[in-house]
Amino acid sequence: MSDFWKNYDSKSTFDGYISKDKKLRSHAKIISSILEKYGKKKLQEIELNCQSTINARGINFRVYSASNRAEEKKWPLDIIPRIITKSQWKTVSVGLSQRIKALNLFIDDVYNQKKIFKDKIIPKELVFNSPQYLKECDGFSPKHKAWANISGTDLIKNINGNFLVLEDNLRVPSGVSYMLENRMVMRDIFPELFTRYKVSSVHQYANKLYNCMTECIPKKTNNPHMVLLTPGVYNSAYFEHEFLAEQMGIALVEGKDLFVENDNVYMKTVKGPLKVDCIYRRLDDNFIDPKVFFKGSLLGVPGLFKCWRKGNVGIINALGTGVADDKAVYSYVEKMIVYYLGEQPKIDQVETFLCNIKTHRNHVISNISKLVVKPANASGGYGIMIGPKASKKEKDEMIKKIKRNPRNYIAQPLEILSTVPTITPDNIEPRHLDLRPFILTGKSTYVTTGGLTRVALKKGSTIVNSSQGGGSKDTLIVDSRN
Repeated sequence: MSDFWKNYDSKSTFDGYISKDKKLRSHAKIISSILEKYGKKKLQEIELNCQSTINARGINFRVYSASNRAEEKKWPLDIIPRIITKSQWKTVSVGLSQRIKALNLFIDDVYNQKKIFKDKIIPKELVFNSPQYLKECDGFSPKHKAWANISGTDLIKNINGNFLVLEDNLRVPSGVSYMLENRMVMRDIFPELFTRYKVSSVHQYANKLYNCMTECIPKKTNNPHMVLLTPGVYNSAYFEHEFLAEQMGIALVEGKDLFVENDNVYMKTVKGPLKVDCIYRRLDDNFIDPKVFFKGSLLGVPGLFKCWRKGNVGIINALGTGVADDKAVYSYVEKMIVYYLGEQPKIDQVETFLCNIKTHRNHVISNISKLVVKPANASGGYGIMIGPKASKKEKDEMIKKIKRNPRNYIAQPLEILSTVPTITPDNIEPRHLDLRPFILTGKSTYVTTGGLTRVALKKGSTIVNSSQGGGSKDTLIVDSRN
């Protein structure tokens, strides 16, 4: 081990580069030689170049403060990538495909036969009391029975270096544009990585997404017209909406740009109405049609839901998909895989306690100092309490919330997230991270080769969300024979 890693302390975690006995992992030897050659001073210069490139490309995201004030932030990318071997990724990819297949079968079952409840695999009250369950979708199946067409499954590596599913994101998962932009930036500022490693490409994603949309058009058409429906420029993920629409060559529209006539959806154009065949929606179910859901919505399209139910337009992800994007439902996914597919799960998930079950709730309250407590239907890292780091006041407040609304909370043991070397102002230090691969499902299924690695930039923190001060890394899936 060279002096470069002399003060690098990763013994309390599973580190992606350095083993507990202070030896370089085989897939990290090439990057280590590159980092050592440059030295820490030169790496700091590359980091500055990275920030300049991000500024020039306009890669940003929006964060809202407690007072609902919007703030534009530049995308935080750390230049030391995460590296995963192709052989390991193959196992992950198969496991993700298996998981999303079971989840789609579950959603279709919930809105149709409801067989899983009759066979007492999952309590029906847990699902029907979910705020994401839409009774309006009962009796409907989208084309190919593909409900969660785009999912972003959050993975972590535990202390033993094993991948675990932390949560499923099936409603309107975000982050894929940053995965793609990270790669573009890294190729510009750190080209040596891509000449020394055989790196799997991620850039086919936009084509795969376009194909997924065409596969989900309910009625065959020779000249399909597809759009991406955004809530507008004030949405925190608007950069991504613009990026993906441009990459696919489809129109980026707001609700006011669409209208319904004779149960078909049309886009307003200077040449007159243009029939829309498939919509990639980036707004929540409640806002999509004021005639059916939230009456005050100005973001959606009146009559859109009826068009979808009649099979005159495809919507991805399908409305009602969020019923499987509930952290309480997550605890049953392994049982779903066995039930629907007759297979054992290829990727394990984190043990989960449901606060609506009395014995679980008592365990959570008694052990709240050791557990991570999460709202069942929140996202973005909001509302999470990390027991070992919480104050007595925070823990007491959380116990009150659990007692008031037990259905809305789950708890999990605090997994020690793996680390990867990360540039800091003074050094290179280990930082905790997770990984969000993206899975596309229509007639077929596609898993990205890698995903968006999110990293906690604060020392010791496990909160990786960009809205909470986290950053990101490029994720290189490399040939293990490098």
